[in-house]
Amino acid sequence: MAFQLTRIKALHWLLFLLAAFTLTACGFHLREPAQLPFNTIYIDLPRNSQLATELKRYLKVSNAEVVDSPSAADTVLQVLANSREQKILTLTTSGQVSQYSLYLHFTFQLKDNKGAVIITPATITLKRDITYDANQALAKEAETALLYRDMQSDLVQQIIRRLAASKPNSGNVTINE
Repeated sequence: MAFQLTRIKALHWLLFLLAAFTLTACGFHLREPAQLPFNTIYIDLPRNSQLATELKRYLKVSNAEVVDSPSAADTVLQVLANSREQKILTLTTSGQVSQYSLYLHFTFQLKDNKGAVIITPATITLKRDITYDANQALAKEAETALLYRDMQSDLVQQIIRRLAASKPNSGNVTINE
C-alpha cells in the first residue's frame, strides 16, 4: 500500500515536471515592458485624469520619463479626441432597454520635439456590450463604470504597443550607391 502511494506521488511529480518543461519548450514567457524609442515624453492630458495616471504608470515601467512641458520632451503625445458613448443595442417588447453598447473613442498622434509627426492621427475604438435591468439599476451603473475602467486599461496597453512600434524620424539620411 505504501509502495503504491509513493508511486502515485512520483507519477504526479513526473507529470508536473513534464508540464513545466513543455511550457518552457514552447517559448512561453511573461510579457516584458515595452521598449520605447524615446527617453522622455509629454502627455497632452489633464494631470489628474485617470487615463493620464495609468498611461504614466505604464510609461514609467517602460523606462520613459514623463515630463511636464513639451519643450523638455523627446516626443509629445497629442490627444485629439477622447470620448465615451452609450448606444441602445436592444429593446424589450414593451420598449424598455435590455442591452447597451458602450464605446470608448480615443484619437491621438505622436510628434517629436521639432513638431514632425511620428505617428499620424490614429483612432482606437473599444466596444463592450452590457445587459440592462431596471430593477438592478444601481448594480448595472457600477458594472458600466467597471467596464469603462477595463476599456481604459485596454486602451492604455494599445497606446503603449503603438508607441513601442513607432520609429522616430532621423534628420540624417544616408544613401548608399
